[in-house]
Amino acid sequence: MPRHFLVKSEPFKYAFSALLKDRKTTWDGVRNFEARNNLRAMAVGDLLLFYHSNEGKAVVGVAKVVRAAYADPTATEGDWSVVDIAPVKALAAPVPLETLRGDAKLSEMQLLRRSRLSVVPVTPAEFKRVLELGKTKL
Repeated sequence: MPRHFLVKSEPFKYAFSALLKDRKTTWDGVRNFEARNNLRAMAVGDLLLFYHSNEGKAVVGVAKVVRAAYADPTATEGDWSVVDIAPVKALAAPVPLETLRGDAKLSEMQLLRRSRLSVVPVTPAEFKRVLELGKTKL
């Protein structure tokens, strides 16, 4: 059974629409130890909620891990990791941050508790609820 995570990207840097077009990307540039450890916990087949940060502030799609953690080729120093991801599906309706905050079933979601992290785990129940709010079935 796949695990679930949420990854954040500023849409002007890399939007979900770019992932749909590219069909695969390397999730690089993570420079926080906790977020890096979350990347390292990912396995091929794990599902990811794709969140647009700063602009939009909403979950907009689902992706999956297609290559487990390996050394970040963009790192000039330090022990950093990347994973490769591919799109699964855009949400039928984006789920804004305000909706996530206002939903009692999501009150413990790491996105809300650890908002500065760019990669956080998501429980199966939270993942399912976000898909429901996004009017999306996998």
